[in-house]
Amino acid sequence: MAINLDEIVAIDVHTHVHKSVRGDQHRTAGAEDMGEYFGIGKMPEYSLPELAEYYRERKMAAVAFGVDSVSQTGEEPVPTNEEVAELAAEHSDVIIPFGSIDPARGAAGVRAARRLVTEYGVKGFKFHPNTQAFFPNDRMAYPLYEVIAEHNLVALFHTGQTGVGAGQRAGGGIRLKYSNPMHVDDVAVDFPDMKIILAHPSFPWQDEALSVATHKPQVYIDLSGWSPKYFPPQLVQYANSLLKNKVLFGSDFPVITPERWMKDFDGIAIKDEVRPKILKENAVKLFGLDGSGA
Repeated sequence: MAINLDEIVAIDVHTHVHKSVRGDQHRTAGAEDMGEYFGIGKMPEYSLPELAEYYRERKMAAVAFGVDSVSQTGEEPVPTNEEVAELAAEHSDVIIPFGSIDPARGAAGVRAARRLVTEYGVKGFKFHPNTQAFFPNDRMAYPLYEVIAEHNLVALFHTGQTGVGAGQRAGGGIRLKYSNPMHVDDVAVDFPDMKIILAHPSFPWQDEALSVATHKPQVYIDLSGWSPKYFPPQLVQYANSLLKNKVLFGSDFPVITPERWMKDFDGIAIKDEVRPKILKENAVKLFGLDGSGA
């Protein structure tokens, strides 16, 4: 079932699935620290069907994914990419599935990515340079980008500081240097037709993210992971003007709920004619949901 664009009020391009429906598998590592960082206590965990129902009740659609950081954690992602994609197909009225492949998987990861696209129908891939410990312009990752570009899909990169490891001894071993959006600028040059999303207000590199998105036609910015009331002034300025067609609603659910995000979004100085673009219209065009092609 396709997403009914007339029925939904928004498309959240950044949500996380942390729990499997297969047994009692779930990812708890870092949940307490992440919850403390975002001021919500222990972070709640949702399976894909639970996430779908949550968004269906709110008349929203959502991009959903896990994160594969096996090279750093030694653990396979929970749920698997295949589970996310299979269940998303059952909830295709509200869910757009993304995969996540740790670039360190090498050729095996590239084969897995191609299979996720051709057999499971994922619409893009999430990269988290901090937890995967790689620079986005590392040639190690380029074979993955080639798969994404070949199929005209979307690559979404975490940028800026992360709540993962925040406040822990040595930041939990997480190195922030990997998530400067300027490293994605190289990727945008080398893959000029691959659509890219820079996730989050990119603290402390907000200006760099705005520069890349303004300069490179295929680069977008999502507004996830922050309450809008904390958005830096230059982000609001660009969202209202030069980037009004390339800024996307994202919550980072479940650490921030769409209700909280939208309540705070109502309170910032976004032009009336720009609001529907950010909440839905820009994502519709990016993903080709209007029939224009993904």
